Amino acid sequence: MISWPFGRNKTPELPEERGPLAVPIGGALEIDTLALQADTTGASPGMELPEGGSFIVVAYGEARLDADTILSRYYDDDDRILQVISAGGRPGDPADDVSLYQSWDSVAPVGSAEWARWTGPSGMIGQPTYDADGILFQRYWGEGAGRAEPVQFVEEVDDGRSKRSIHQTCMLYSRPLGTTMEMLLLNVERDLADAARREGGSVEFLLGYGLGPADVRRI
Repeated sequence: MISWPFGRNKTPELPEERGPLAVPIGGALEIDTLALQADTTGASPGMELPEGGSFIVVAYGEARLDADTILSRYYDDDDRILQVISAGGRPGDPADDVSLYQSWDSVAPVGSAEWARWTGPSGMIGQPTYDADGILFQRYWGEGAGRAEPVQFVEEVDDGRSKRSIHQTCMLYSRPLGTTMEMLLLNVERDLADAARREGGSVEFLLGYGLGPADVRRI
């Protein structure tokens, strides 16, 4: 009797399904932006609206925001993030909120004075309004006329080859755009790995738009 090496008859392992959308790294989603385009007809977005079509997942990130809320993020190679809020973050969990973000700009402050300008007690992140080169956004999180403390969490990001823990300090802003809202996420990212932490962090600017759960499907 021949004994085959290397597990000839072994059933190959299926890729791990990630988050509420149950998509593995390397898997694909189909995003329908027709409703978004209709809602913003005649309006002027801060940058070109994100395109619909195929979204190939190259990394998956997850963070617990509170006892009842998981933030799931699917990343692609075009600097887009499909963000899903759910109660458990498990495959098949109902999505409470779905939004599509894309990178708009990035700033790497140098020195404590520049960082204080962004994140200090009187810093720009958390103020009631944010003027992005003449486009005025209103703070979406936090109440009152003064500065609100940004939200902080650690996102665990996996690209299938390596895992990173990224500390994020962020504030969400918005403005009306047609019959929907354009969201501006100001996000301070610091990789918690020793080498990366020594290199400092950055302030990321992301523009996003809400989608309906039916606008996103696994393919």
